[in-house]
Amino acid sequence: MLSRAAVALLWVLHFLPLSLLAVIGNGLGSLLFRFAKKRRHIVNTNLALCFPELDETARQTLARKHFRVLGRSMLERSLFWWASRERLMRIVRVEGEDKVHTLRAAGKPVMLLAPHFVGLDAGGVAVTMRFDIVSIYAEQSNPVFDKLLLGGRSRFGDQQLLSRRDGPRASVKAMKSGRPFYYLPDMDFRAKDAIFVPFFGVPASTITGLSRLSRLAGAAVVPCVTRMLPGGEGYVVSFGDVWENFPTEDVEADTRRMNEWIEQVVRTMPEQYYWVHRRFKTRPPGEERPYRKSTPA
Repeated sequence: MLSRAAVALLWVLHFLPLSLLAVIGNGLGSLLFRFAKKRRHIVNTNLALCFPELDETARQTLARKHFRVLGRSMLERSLFWWASRERLMRIVRVEGEDKVHTLRAAGKPVMLLAPHFVGLDAGGVAVTMRFDIVSIYAEQSNPVFDKLLLGGRSRFGDQQLLSRRDGPRASVKAMKSGRPFYYLPDMDFRAKDAIFVPFFGVPASTITGLSRLSRLAGAAVVPCVTRMLPGGEGYVVSFGDVWENFPTEDVEADTRRMNEWIEQVVRTMPEQYYWVHRRFKTRPPGEERPYRKSTPA
């Protein structure tokens, strides 16, 4: 649980140079790798499923790298809660935002496809400093963390944060009004509109919203990827080219295309994907749950 004392510590840390904050974050990640046994088990399971070509030593090396960048993201999030606009503009570099401006100027609704990389909060703040967006916000169980996260995601501009209970109409209406939709569809939400499509060759319960909502809104899909750079170099948020021939009449094919694209990006920086999430917790009928630890005989 995030306590008020921890919040005070984070507030102090946000004054540090990013290079020093990165060193402390790497250290925190190394501690998490050693002591957060449940999350380490989830990460190891995910890596074994997604990278069967790697031997155990290589997977453990990748897991350690993941926890280090995860530790960084946890502490550097303080910057996105409290740092000034001027400092954030220096920390987070943005590439390709003209693509979004061009679409909006033409009156075209926009969906920003943003996979769950550890630098996602940097991407979110960079986007909200430039656009009034719509996104989905899930209330956090910890009220202290919920207040900070909600404040961080709405501190710049006029942001519209919807609940998953609001349904597709609210998202479509917001996009048609000119708000880009910052959309994060790559988690196992156990949703009604999810189907099983491959992710790294493993059947993964995946929501079909990218295909359905882009069709309902007549929206262009623009990839939006956030990359954490080494040490004190900051982050880069890249807006990609508009997806052509999307959506199609085949929702399953569209969802497969999304997962295939996310997989391609993950392979460029595998340590930065959010492996602590149980991406494969929902299984097809009769298939074993991968995160259950085997009981010794």
